[in-house]
Amino acid sequence: MKTIYLSHPIDDSETLSVPSVFALGYFDGVHKGHQHVIRQAVSYAKEHGLESAVMTFHPHPKEVLMQLEQPMHFLTPLPDKLERIAELGVDRTYVVEFNQSFANLLPQEFVDHYLMALGAKHVVAGFDFTYGKKGKGTMVTMPDHAQGRFSSLAVPKVEREGIKVSSTALRELLQEGKVAGIKDLLGESYQVKGTVEDGEKRGRTIGYPTANVKLNQRYIIPKTGVYVVQVKLHDKVLVGMCNVGYKPTFHDEKPDTPSIEVHLLDFNEQIYGETLTITWIERIRDEVRFNGIDELKAQLALDKKQTEEIARTINR
Repeated sequence: MKTIYLSHPIDDSETLSVPSVFALGYFDGVHKGHQHVIRQAVSYAKEHGLESAVMTFHPHPKEVLMQLEQPMHFLTPLPDKLERIAELGVDRTYVVEFNQSFANLLPQEFVDHYLMALGAKHVVAGFDFTYGKKGKGTMVTMPDHAQGRFSSLAVPKVEREGIKVSSTALRELLQEGKVAGIKDLLGESYQVKGTVEDGEKRGRTIGYPTANVKLNQRYIIPKTGVYVVQVKLHDKVLVGMCNVGYKPTFHDEKPDTPSIEVHLLDFNEQIYGETLTITWIERIRDEVRFNGIDELKAQLALDKKQTEEIARTINR
């Protein structure tokens, strides 16, 4: 897949217009609903001998249009999103810089200067996709703005067991720690990537050494607690138990961001500086303050036993 970065105004002389089928959206998560939209575009392109293209936007429109007190976090930061889109067989992805000048485009200007300029012959988007200043363009108005130059398809919402498959629903599951329910909406378990850094090294003194993982992008972090995870290190896939939280047994002050510490089962190597991919399997308990090291060690032994039991069911 070829990735093309665009900033407004785009230079027509530098932009290759290719007859294409476009899937439009922000696509955070590239969940089953997004996949359905993108696959519709890929399928139509193959049937009609056209190129398939995705148009997405960066940064998130809210970060430009709203005065946010905190930076946003995502299911799939841009590098992960591009990887997932490529896996769907897309020929090209356009990443359009969402800035104030782009946000001020009228709906007709967006269609003319982006879709038509880039060779759109058919456009696919979710039923709730909007475009143009203040989101006044919708999939209902798209045919009017197309003026017969390309066709369009609004994809209805995708549901699983009565729940709309959406980035919002996935965010809510993570905020509640319900990582086991993610797969039904996302198509796979939730993943984050990070680098192993020096930590307090307290775990090794009590028989449970941990990898202190600093995330390398602004991922959404699941609710604090203890989780069963799978960890990919190079070509190895390991099982671990992961604590997300503030370590209240040892600290009274609460930092702004929870730590992510993973104890890998049956593993005893130095991996400082290594990049890990963490897959969240199941939450097993809340993070709690213990009355001393012995009480903590007793609970960790129970956590490890439960982790091993869950791990045996993962690949059945």
